[in-house]
Amino acid sequence: MMDVRPLHNEDDYDWAIGEVSYYFEAQPAIGTPESDRFEVLATLIREYEDAHFEIPNADPVEVLEFAIQSMGKTQAGLSELIGRNRASEILNRVRPLTLDMIRTISAEWHIPIELLTSPYELAKAQA
Repeated sequence: MMDVRPLHNEDDYDWAIGEVSYYFEAQPAIGTPESDRFEVLATLIREYEDAHFEIPNADPVEVLEFAIQSMGKTQAGLSELIGRNRASEILNRVRPLTLDMIRTISAEWHIPIELLTSPYELAKAQA
């Protein structure tokens, strides 16, 4: 009925990715067998990725810029989360992210916290 299997290798992983791709186009209703299948496949994929793909230390500002450029997020949206001036200062590397900002951005934008906690360079202060 569920037609799922453990992901032992890259072929299994590619199969699972292909299977969940369909659900992004036609999201199943919660509580249906298709929704359960999607959830199981997503869990298997996440576990496989965690075990086999290393996430490099990303620059948190670059992660935010990626979210703005590629994930449909906006600087205005970031401003709504952490404050207008703060968003601009973060993106211009004038101010560091705080733990509260990181938690808020992670929760609202679904960005893993670990991608926002790496140390990064701030712009040098102008004299």
